[in-house]
Amino acid sequence: MDSDVENLEKIKIGILGCADVARKVSRAIKLSPNATVHAIGSRSAEKARRYAAENGFPEGVRVYGSYEEVVEDVEVEAVYVPLPTSMHEKWAVAAAERGKHVLLEKPAAMDAAEVGRVVEACERNGVQFMDGTMWMHHPRTARMRELMDDPELFGQLKSVHLVYTFDAGTEFLMNNIRVKPDLDGLGVLGDIGWYCIRSILWAANYELPKTVLAIGDPIKHDAGTLLACGASLQWGDGKVATFHCSFLGNLAMDSTAVGTKGTLRVHDFVIPFEETSAAFTFGSNLRYNDLVTGWASRPTEHVVKNEVPQEVYMVKEFATLVGKVKDGGKPEKKWADVCMVTQIVMDAVKESIDKGCEPVEVVSN
Repeated sequence: MDSDVENLEKIKIGILGCADVARKVSRAIKLSPNATVHAIGSRSAEKARRYAAENGFPEGVRVYGSYEEVVEDVEVEAVYVPLPTSMHEKWAVAAAERGKHVLLEKPAAMDAAEVGRVVEACERNGVQFMDGTMWMHHPRTARMRELMDDPELFGQLKSVHLVYTFDAGTEFLMNNIRVKPDLDGLGVLGDIGWYCIRSILWAANYELPKTVLAIGDPIKHDAGTLLACGASLQWGDGKVATFHCSFLGNLAMDSTAVGTKGTLRVHDFVIPFEETSAAFTFGSNLRYNDLVTGWASRPTEHVVKNEVPQEVYMVKEFATLVGKVKDGGKPEKKWADVCMVTQIVMDAVKESIDKGCEPVEVVSN
């Protein structure tokens, strides 16, 4: 970690809830040089106390039997909100209204209107907002961006194709909050479809598509939440993208971006195969051989080493931005903007699904 970051005061973070993903992020907070877990709140103080002990929270961490007590704690400077999606707006706004910076788990909200209210509360109270899309903070992502931004190596983006599936299993499909319509009503679309949509928009430099069309035959849980779905996206300049996400297939996490001159592929685009390195392949101006019996050249593998897991980079960046606000600076708006366009596209995909897979025009808020 950078020496200047190591010397920064640690941002005191309160965690709302005892979700599984909070185990990973709380570990990241502990590993980050400029953040610390200051408080944990649950609907039961005993549950919060047990969770803190099981996950090695720092000695003296404040344990609360409600979320409200965390956001009311005057020493908590920022909150991490890994609650069910249906609860995000309420508690993110409550935290912002009390001057707490907000790291909000994805999907950010049930729809773009809710995201708008969260962002407005953060802007009005001068606090930093960021969603919890971890892969964006990995050093590999920055390296891929450099290659895709090179007009001689990659050229103009033409298509992006994403697949993210995993076999959730019977227990998950019966009891997990991600299949409960009153808790996470977006189902697989909100859970891993979010990552696919974000990756597509990242490749397109966050330019909104013109139209979205749900494809295939979306599969729904008995309770009505989505278990598998996909969509195609089209831009006015001819760019296209597709994605498929599912709780019903073997683990796959593939991304392909094709330009007029280059092709970039990633086989673990959300969660790297390893914590300390991540790879991708890139090929520029690829051609067949003379007899078209093989390739004259092959894509090359690029391996990016990283000192810490990607979620630590996320926490470190969030805490750094919070520190700048504490020193009199303004919150970085990039993360709110990126979150909003992701939610807008996700809303359009859901609308297309609800309309029987009819095309939907994407309208910016």
